[in-house]
Amino acid sequence: MPTLTIGQYQTVYNLLSMAIACMSASFVYFVLVRNEVSARYRTAITVSSLVVFIAGYHYFRIFNSWVDAYTLTGGDGNYVPTGTPFNLAYRYVDWILTVPLLMVELILVLGLPRNETKVLIAKLVIAAFLMIALGYPGEIDKASNSIFSGRGVWGLLSTIPFTYLLINLLGQLKAAMARTRPDVAVLLRNTGLLTLLAWGFYPIAYMAPFYGATGSNGEVFLQVGYSLADILAKCGYGLMIHRIAVLRTEADAKNEEPVPRK
Repeated sequence: MPTLTIGQYQTVYNLLSMAIACMSASFVYFVLVRNEVSARYRTAITVSSLVVFIAGYHYFRIFNSWVDAYTLTGGDGNYVPTGTPFNLAYRYVDWILTVPLLMVELILVLGLPRNETKVLIAKLVIAAFLMIALGYPGEIDKASNSIFSGRGVWGLLSTIPFTYLLINLLGQLKAAMARTRPDVAVLLRNTGLLTLLAWGFYPIAYMAPFYGATGSNGEVFLQVGYSLADILAKCGYGLMIHRIAVLRTEADAKNEEPVPRK
């Protein structure tokens, strides 16, 4: 771990604290609003609750690991490593649980027939698992600063399911937009844009060593970026899913949209 200035250390410290607060508040909100939607979409809100609960727990562990990894020196006023390693695995354990669940909560509000829903969930959950599992070996390879290093190889392998996931997800959103009412279509479009915004940061952060973002600045960039992306991808995503579920519940009640039964 690199030596950090007080400002660098506190920037990460405060962002991790904010992530805990956002995940906790989102969990309470999703639990309280779950009954606002019909039984058909209630599982999606339950999954949203699980996502932020799991993420909140892991951010608590990440926060404590960050605190344990550094101590403030009395001389130059910098934060220096204590020798206790900062545990990167917490993020990947979180992602390997929550990213597949994010796929599930979106698919459940697309209004697909049941058999199509099951097949799509299976495909995207497997792709999400592979994406995270293949990325982890490269993440912990701190010595790799070249695109042709082990980090580069694992990053490339992880990009294959990542690309498959995005293409399928955005394709399903586009198809769902074409068969639904305009206000729901706008929300589905915005959910796709949010997905691109939040998910687009992860490969950028992963490749940070390849364009010289190393040392203290690289570490701060990585931790702050991952935290902000997680808040958008979990809390913001869940709010969008809830709103889509509310509008679809209203539409179903008015018989404005067919309810697939197969």
